[in-house]
Amino acid sequence: MLLNLVYGFAILLLSPWLTYRSIRTGRYRRNLREKFLGRSTATSDLRPAIWFHGVSVGEVHLLRQLVKAFRERHPDWRVVVSSTTDTGLAEARKHFSDLEVIAYPFDFSWAVRRTIRSISPMLIVLAESELWPNFLRAANRLRVSVVVANGRMSPRSFRRYSKLAGLARRLFFNQIREFGMQSEMYATNLRNLGVQSVQVTGNVKYDGVLLDRENSRTAELGRQLGIETDDLVWVAGSTHDPEERIVLSVFSRLRERFPRLRLILVPRAPERFEEVAQLIAAAGLSHERRSKWPTDSTSPSVILIDTMGELGPAWGLATIGFTGGSLNDKRGGQSMIEPAAFGVPVLFGPHTWNFKDAVAGLLDCKGAMRIADEGELEKEVLHLIEDPELRVAMGQAARSFVVSQQGATVRTLDMMDAVLV
Repeated sequence: MLLNLVYGFAILLLSPWLTYRSIRTGRYRRNLREKFLGRSTATSDLRPAIWFHGVSVGEVHLLRQLVKAFRERHPDWRVVVSSTTDTGLAEARKHFSDLEVIAYPFDFSWAVRRTIRSISPMLIVLAESELWPNFLRAANRLRVSVVVANGRMSPRSFRRYSKLAGLARRLFFNQIREFGMQSEMYATNLRNLGVQSVQVTGNVKYDGVLLDRENSRTAELGRQLGIETDDLVWVAGSTHDPEERIVLSVFSRLRERFPRLRLILVPRAPERFEEVAQLIAAAGLSHERRSKWPTDSTSPSVILIDTMGELGPAWGLATIGFTGGSLNDKRGGQSMIEPAAFGVPVLFGPHTWNFKDAVAGLLDCKGAMRIADEGELEKEVLHLIEDPELRVAMGQAARSFVVSQQGATVRTLDMMDAVLV
C-alpha cells in the first residue's frame, strides 16, 4: 500500500513534465489502461506458460535468441512476451508476431497482480535488470518463480545498492529465484550485496548476433542505400547527444580528403531523429533520411537511419564502426558486440561501463580502439582509412572474440529448466 502511495504521489508531481513530453514526443500515451489497471483477460489456453520481459528495444532483441531456443526445447509451452516502452512493444510485436505480446504493467499492486493472474505463468524471465518491488512481491505471493537472464550489476549500480543493501535484498533480490549473470564481475558484485542464488551464464547477446556480412537483410539494405563495394562506410550507431555533432564534425573534415567515405548515422532515441536531421543539414552535407528514401538512385554522403530495427543489418555494411553512448558520460555505452561479430574494427569512447567485459576482451585481442575525444576519434578513423591491413586484422580479431564467447543461451536455458523442476 505504501509503495502505491509513493508511485501515485510521484506521478502527480511529475504530471506537468509527463504531459509536456507526451505532447512533444508522443510517448506515455499508448496502452495506459492496460498498464495502469493490469491485464485481466484470462486465457483458455491450458498449456504451461512462461513470461519473458524486456524493458525496451535492446532487451527485446536479446530475447529473440532466448525465446527461439526455449520454444525449440519446449514446443508445447505457451509463451508471452512483454515490454515497457512503445518502441520495445513495436519491436516485440514485429519479431514475435505469432506470440502474445503485452504491455508491462505499472508497478501498482493491483495492476501487477491482475496481469500475473491472467497469464498464470510457471516462470517469469526478466531480461538484464528490470526489478520492481510490487511485481516481485506479487509473483512471490502467487507462487510464480522469477529468474533474471543476462543479468548485469555494474559498478555504478553496485555502489547505489550498497548504500541500502539490506533493503535492496528484501525488496528485490530475495524475491528472485535465480540470477543468471553475464560475467563473473557482475556475479561478484551481486554476491557482495549478500545475494546467494547467483550463477554466471554469460552474455546471450553474443549468441544472437550475425557473423555473415552477406546475410539477406544487409545485402538488401546495401542495395537500397546505393552502397558500392568500394565505398568506405563509417557507421556510427546508437549515438547520443553530443556524439552526432562530434561525428559530423570529424566526417566533414575526412570527407574532403576521402570522397568515397560515407557515413551511416543511427541515433539511439527515435524522438531525436528530427533534431539529428537538422544537425546534418546545418553541417552542409548531402544527406537522405531512411524514412524518406527517394525512389531514384542517390548517393548522399550521409545516411540518417531514422527507422527502427535497421542498425543490425547496417553494421554489416561498415568499414569502420563507432558505438555511441560512450562519449556521453551518462549512458555507459551501447553494444559493440554486433559490429564486432561482423568483423568491423570498432571505436568507442571512455564511458563503456555497461559493456565492461566486452570492451576488455575486444581491447585485449586488439579488435577495438578506445578514444578519448573528438581529436582522437578523427586520428583513429583516419588511421583505419589509410591502413586497410589494420582494418582487416582488427576485424578478424573482433569476430574471433565474439565466437569465443558464445554459448550463453544454452546455459541460461539450463538454469531456467533447473528452476522449473
